[in-house]
Amino acid sequence: MAEVQTNPVAWETLLDLSAFDGPRHVRLELAVRDAVATGRLPAGAALPPSRLLAASLGVSRWVVTEVYGRLTAEGILDARTGSGTRVATRIGVAATRPELPPVTPQRRPRFDLAPGVPDLRHAPRALWLRALSEALADTPDAELFRLDGDVPSARGALAAYLSRARFTRADADAVVVTHGAADGMRRLARALRGLGHRALLVEDPSWQRMRQVAAAEGLGSVPVRVDEHGVDVDALVAASVRTGARAALVTPAHQFPVGVPLSAERREGLIAWARACDGVVIEDDYDAEFRYDRRPIGALQAMAPDRVVLAGSLSKTATPALGIGWLVLPPWLRDDVRDAGAATPSTIDQLALTRFLAAGSLDRHLRGARARYRRRREALLAALAHRLPECRVSGIAAGLHLVLDLPPGVRAADVVRAGAAYDVALTDIRRYRVSPDVPAPERLVLGYGDLADPLVDEAVSLLAAAVRDLAARGVGASR
Repeated sequence: MAEVQTNPVAWETLLDLSAFDGPRHVRLELAVRDAVATGRLPAGAALPPSRLLAASLGVSRWVVTEVYGRLTAEGILDARTGSGTRVATRIGVAATRPELPPVTPQRRPRFDLAPGVPDLRHAPRALWLRALSEALADTPDAELFRLDGDVPSARGALAAYLSRARFTRADADAVVVTHGAADGMRRLARALRGLGHRALLVEDPSWQRMRQVAAAEGLGSVPVRVDEHGVDVDALVAASVRTGARAALVTPAHQFPVGVPLSAERREGLIAWARACDGVVIEDDYDAEFRYDRRPIGALQAMAPDRVVLAGSLSKTATPALGIGWLVLPPWLRDDVRDAGAATPSTIDQLALTRFLAAGSLDRHLRGARARYRRRREALLAALAHRLPECRVSGIAAGLHLVLDLPPGVRAADVVRAGAAYDVALTDIRRYRVSPDVPAPERLVLGYGDLADPLVDEAVSLLAAAVRDLAARGVGASR
């Protein structure tokens, strides 16, 4: 049977009571249910005696015995004399229901250093489930008949959240709920195409999915270089004059993948350009809530609500599986985007989103996520400094990735291939280049969002072995 460590730190992490509301016995019950449902406590896993768990979590022994008793009665836990309390091998009434077809999980590498993936082990399942349950229970019958997909309460909750978390300047009328960032980009590109736009200024390098979506709607990409201060606004202005492009897609809070914020001077220059040419800036706010050395930088949208579109989603902050995002639009663009013909998330999902935001559930989830990512990033940096001290690491203390410069003579593409043989997922920064033929340093983009904490050092050890082997053989230098 599966055994689970019973030291205090492990149980405090596994059963995070701060993620739930209510009395302590309610929070512990929800935490145990969530750990069982997500597989963090697998079937047969042993739980510690009530006295030890109470001491580990800082609760009374009554709280633990109450929860153990309730979950044992439901068949979720199994308590037997001599073998302690364990997760039941068949949980509750599930044994009486028809067996469902087995689900084959998507295969992911054991050492996942790919960027763009949040910590899926800590997706806010219980918090979202509660929001969904409350929305279904409390919503008047008439609200469940909505056919137009517009749920004002969801737009209002998003406006309030973005105001306090990202310092935006917008009310509910400015918000459109989308199926995610790519869906938002599709709507924008379609609307801009209808308004006469034919090109989109994009950072080089940048996340390719947004560019691909825009191109599918008829907006060609015009690359603009990025340096240590973010997108080069002087180069952007020159490209705008040369091509006539009046729309720009940028990541000012945390440039992807270079990992730098847009400087204050360039923020002002970007807004000045948009005003001067009757243009629009699309602000991809993909991971701005994750800043570990200071409070997150406020959204560019607040500087010019009439010229900036803020695009965001729950993909990095929670999980891509929710399929929920948003646009915050200038008044002159709202009708065109709303008429772009795309479907919105279901009424029920938007009502759940309203609860999720208004109850502070996303805020609580983010507090825990920031702490986890900060610790993981520090562990990754320490491992890289120990095993690859000759390799420069860049990128601010933010987000879910950093950039690693490789030694002279070692090609990133070769390291990616070598890492795959060790089941290590690695990404060459060239994957995100708009102009791949332009000479650039050999770099890897290392993501740590979904890398399990105990695997950080081993993952870096394997990465270092691949780099050293290639350097010793001079593979990159011979090509």
